[in-house]
Amino acid sequence: MSSKTTHKCIIIDDEPIAIQVIQDHLEQFSNIECIRGFTKALDAMETLNKGNIDLLFLDINMPGISGVEFLKSLHQPPKVIFTTAYRKFAVDAFELDALDYLVKPISFERFLKAINKFLAVNQQTETIQEQKRDHIILKANKKNHKIQLEEILFIESLDNYIRVHTTGNSLICYEKLSGIEQKLPAGDFIRIHRSYIINLNKVDVFTSSYIEIGEYNFTIGRNYKENVLKRLGKQ
Repeated sequence: MSSKTTHKCIIIDDEPIAIQVIQDHLEQFSNIECIRGFTKALDAMETLNKGNIDLLFLDINMPGISGVEFLKSLHQPPKVIFTTAYRKFAVDAFELDALDYLVKPISFERFLKAINKFLAVNQQTETIQEQKRDHIILKANKKNHKIQLEEILFIESLDNYIRVHTTGNSLICYEKLSGIEQKLPAGDFIRIHRSYIINLNKVDVFTSSYIEIGEYNFTIGRNYKENVLKRLGKQ
């Protein structure tokens, strides 16, 4: 698994030109992906409810529902950076634990400061979660399965599904390999091929071209070889 995480964000602002300014600024950051800009807050609900958005740029003064009211309506909101042309809303914004508050027109220098704050807070959160995490919840056969990370041998891609091989059995889940990759601690798991993620702690034998875990043999993908061998050399 790559150590460089890509964070997903969306923008909500009733002014298209304001959305474009933020999108232009975001193009300078390779580790932040702007999924979409919305001119109506309620149109963003479906995207936010999927739970894979890390950062929300949210205008405060909008017709219909204000950014503050919209944020209060979210059950599990992502980290939020408010954007507005009015400084008077700053108190309301920070009372909702907003990460930052950008006043329009937004300069790149000020934008950079807000992004750095997001990245620092997010890294700290990920580090704490990774230190505490010892299992993962996977859904299969309409049931939630608690899988201990130390029991996972490897995970293989089956197109839109994955098969998780553990020390005791295997489990087929409706999820892409790239999705499960983001949920696994990078210190223990690594992608070695477009179709496989392995548990580094379970490797028995490896060469420059293949890896063995018990009775299983894996070819190291050409595009993954440099990173995989570097990680294995540190074991």
